[in-house]
Amino acid sequence: EEPQAAVYAWLAARGEDWRKELRAGDRLLVCDVGGGTTDLTLIEAVDHEGELQLNRLAVGNHLLVGGDNMDLALAHRVAGLFKEKGVALNAWQSVALWHSCRLAKEALLAPGGPDSHPVAILGRGSRVIGGTVSVDVPRSLVLELIVEGFFPSCGLHDRPQRRRASGFQEIGLPFEADAAITRHVAAFVSTQGQVHDAGNLDASCPTHLLFNGGVFKATALRDRLLATLRQWAVDLDPNHTVSELAGQRDLDFAVARGAAHYAWRKQRGGVRIRGGTARSYYIGIETAGLAIPGAPRPLKALCVAPFGMEEGTSAEVPHGEVGLVLGEPVHFRFFSSAVRPLDQPGALIDDVPDVPDDDVEPELVETDSLETTLASPDEGDDAYVPVRFESRITELGMLELWCVSTRTEDRWKLEFSVRES
Repeated sequence: EEPQAAVYAWLAARGEDWRKELRAGDRLLVCDVGGGTTDLTLIEAVDHEGELQLNRLAVGNHLLVGGDNMDLALAHRVAGLFKEKGVALNAWQSVALWHSCRLAKEALLAPGGPDSHPVAILGRGSRVIGGTVSVDVPRSLVLELIVEGFFPSCGLHDRPQRRRASGFQEIGLPFEADAAITRHVAAFVSTQGQVHDAGNLDASCPTHLLFNGGVFKATALRDRLLATLRQWAVDLDPNHTVSELAGQRDLDFAVARGAAHYAWRKQRGGVRIRGGTARSYYIGIETAGLAIPGAPRPLKALCVAPFGMEEGTSAEVPHGEVGLVLGEPVHFRFFSSAVRPLDQPGALIDDVPDVPDDDVEPELVETDSLETTLASPDEGDDAYVPVRFESRITELGMLELWCVSTRTEDRWKLEFSVRES
């Protein structure tokens, strides 16, 4: 994933000196905010037989909030400035305003940026020369809107606001209801304290921070996020501090450089970030029982790949026989969890809700599904065969789930992606 690639870029730039920056027990939070997404990763430095290594502890959800949200928010505010001048923008002008506000945001938030920046768009009508309308956007407006709107100061126990969904929605991407990135960071850090440190938030609070993504070219945004993390650390322990990783920032090209460096290390050897799969993975198993009109059968989730399962490894899934449907189109459901790292293959979760509760953060997230028809080996065979499971994580980041017949030598393979976006 991109945050991990950014760490590899930092390792490449620091060489062997990286061990002077981190020590055993340190935790590095990578915050990657791009144009449309925010990704969080937590990495721990550990002492393994006298040698310092890096282990990935957790990967956050792929949050659909980023620089594009900031540009749109600024465009909405600037449209009000045009309205105050008696200029009502049409749909075409609104799109142009969005792009102009992105340029204004970057100029005003840059180090040593001006106190204001003009935003101009073409007026309506046949004239081109002299047909533009413009307003001056003050730097104070951008700071208040972007910094306070997307990086507000908050406590470690604050959580993103969850808005109850409308019954009817346009079909599209699941954008975040709360644009406050700092609250998403708080939820991520706190969750890892509950998962990895038995509720000890002091242990889970990061000691170092690595920025990535063009959004963090703005000094004000870097300063706010770092100040927020430092406040959390002080609240937990007056002696605890958080510092940005030393070295020159490479916010635009770190991911590309890091991916290349990872490939080089894989061939030549050297320090690599360990961790395997960033989540635990499950398949949905429909329970047997009496049918109820209008109600789906209860669903159980069976763990088939534990947290940290390394690429190239396999595991048998200890569980009783499960019926596999052959010869007709069927729907296989696939789940993941970032908060159940102790589940091992064969762990069973009862009563998986068919519809998530908007007011409760779910333990399991449905991440993928597969609709296919598995062929029966012989014509006329039963369309329902008992199987057991074997799982394997490939080097390409795919989960191969083998359904092995308990009566014959037949095997069927299902594949799901477990590589993070």
